[in-house]
Amino acid sequence: MSLYTEWTETLKGITTQEEYQAFFNEYMTKETECYKNILQTKNPVMEGTIKELAEKNNMTAMEFVGFLDGGNTSLKETLELENLEEDTQIKVEFDFEKLLWNMHDSKAEWLYGMEEWKNIFDDEKRKEIKKDFNRSKIVVKGEKVGRNDPCPCGSGKKYKKCCGK
Repeated sequence: MSLYTEWTETLKGITTQEEYQAFFNEYMTKETECYKNILQTKNPVMEGTIKELAEKNNMTAMEFVGFLDGGNTSLKETLELENLEEDTQIKVEFDFEKLLWNMHDSKAEWLYGMEEWKNIFDDEKRKEIKKDFNRSKIVVKGEKVGRNDPCPCGSGKKYKKCCGK
């Protein structure tokens, strides 16, 4: 069984709220420390075998693949997670802007609020990324078609006699 399959099966096996809380409290602590290490060193590149990188970050190999799963959309080149084994050699590079954006998107305040982000971006840049993220989530409704307006389908009929039936 691949590490990614093991990760997903472990998540599927969580059935109670207590199990969920216990698992994710432990995992999120490790995940946070891993991101802190990346941000403190200002090094977006992680290179080595899955086992080496997991040990370096105080995680099991399965947890590290879970970490990669969560960060995969923030990498400059995404990984094919299904084929990763403990001895698989990887080299991944985080795009810090994408990473911060995705942390906002996943509502992970404990991650995007870390002090270590000050090593990467100044306050102004972090605010700009947050503002751009918020702006991307705004839904703009188009103008409503009135009953007596020409139908937008182009038939030339009134809306109420065409698509508005």
